Amino acid sequence: MEYLPIAIVFLLYFTGIPIAYALIGASVFYFTFIDAGMPADLVLQRFVSATSSFPLLAIPFFIMAGSVMNYSGISSKLMQMASVLTGHLVGGLAQVNVVLSTMLGGVSGSANADAAMQSKILVPQMVKNGYSPAFASAITAASSAISPVIPPGIVLIIYALIAQVSVGKMFIAGYVPGLIMAMTLMITVSIISKKRGYAPVRDKRAKASEVAHQFFDSVWALAMPFGIILGLRFGLFTPTEAGAVAVLASVLIGIFVYKELKTSHFVPILKDTIYGTGSVVLIIVAASVFGYYLTWERIPQVLTQALLDLTQNKYLMLAILNVLLLLLGMLLEGGAAMIIIAPLVVPIAVQLGIDPIHFGMVVIVNIMLGGITPPFGSMMFTTCTVTKVAIGDFIREIWPFILALLVSLLIITYIPALVLFLPNLM
Repeated sequence: MEYLPIAIVFLLYFTGIPIAYALIGASVFYFTFIDAGMPADLVLQRFVSATSSFPLLAIPFFIMAGSVMNYSGISSKLMQMASVLTGHLVGGLAQVNVVLSTMLGGVSGSANADAAMQSKILVPQMVKNGYSPAFASAITAASSAISPVIPPGIVLIIYALIAQVSVGKMFIAGYVPGLIMAMTLMITVSIISKKRGYAPVRDKRAKASEVAHQFFDSVWALAMPFGIILGLRFGLFTPTEAGAVAVLASVLIGIFVYKELKTSHFVPILKDTIYGTGSVVLIIVAASVFGYYLTWERIPQVLTQALLDLTQNKYLMLAILNVLLLLLGMLLEGGAAMIIIAPLVVPIAVQLGIDPIHFGMVVIVNIMLGGITPPFGSMMFTTCTVTKVAIGDFIREIWPFILALLVSLLIITYIPALVLFLPNLM
């Protein structure tokens, strides 16, 4: 009976109930009918106390920063920069798609937000230039998996809170894995584009003067993520304050530098922030109460012991956890998957001597990869909904990109020095 709430969560989720309500329903069922010894007011208190965390303020700040950047012209400047850098390559617009997602890591911080935005902006342009709608949708979904890995992705903050590690170190640890994912996707795009004859968008490589001109035009947009990291590194602000600084900086840049941010944009920006924050925090609250049930029944300890009885080899354990994480990422949205699975698997990693920062990147990349994998990948559905591409056509095009990201995952998993090089400099 103690495992029944877990079954209830999946049953409710697969019947179409949002994951937050599925978690709340299963938790209330447990504390009402299975273990009624817990006072109801203590259970309700968990709903409130889950939000009483100062670092959680970083979430609405970075969501607002991403929205402001979209309206202020920062995102379009990044796209122009990406086009100058990679537009001359085979499969030019597809390469731009990947580079833009890499640059947007410091802007959107959300895979689904990145997938939706690029589906509206880039996919129509790719189709006009001769790309098949399914291919354009597939590379858009695949490249969106990079955004949350590069700071200040929301899942980086959530993992740091769960694993009780430095948010700043999680931020800086994301750069190398994000670049590895971008490189493998760009190589795959190049191979496919050569076979299909997808032409570059530029006749030749941009001249150094043109790159320099575009760089200076986009420098304020490019400086945002690096400014955040430098500020954290030198102790100018905390990760939470970094979100507020990002909002202020993007507003000032949008008004005084690019002059595209108008007073009429503030209402939609506030709506984006409220909707985005509400959905993320509701999942966090629901998962906190569900985690209370897991802790009450000692399920994390049981799972830890079961896996440790299976093997004490950390490399084999990483392979097992990769499979489990990938499967969960296929079934749940990224933030929800992170909140549910991280408290269960982080103690296993720590006990086997795996660095929690390194393991955090393994968890995040796994969950993002699951987000583009059939049958329930959230970015797959987001992209196909916006582009109106049939799921079957999308699935036929996505497999090469899934394989490319699996190669990235193996590199990140088994060469921890690559992930930990920058954090260790801190």
